[in-house]
Amino acid sequence: MDEMEEGKQKFLEVVKGTDAAVQVVIPVTPSNSMFLISLTKGPNRKFMTVSEDDIIDMPNEASILAKVTKTVKDAIAGL
Repeated sequence: MDEMEEGKQKFLEVVKGTDAAVQVVIPVTPSNSMFLISLTKGPNRKFMTVSEDDIIDMPNEASILAKVTKTVKDAIAGL
């Protein structure tokens, strides 16, 4: 598994750890070095952007993981 796939897997783990009912769609490739990620719960949908570098660094850097986890929790709270 390459760095990008490891990061996407870690992102999915963060979302499922926060709320297992949330469905996630992560694009295959980033646009302008950003991923536009869709979070859906029931009829509600929220989009969030995460940089390609943050996705790659999430599995190995605790500070990036903490930043992305907070962003995910805030987004899920708004669903």
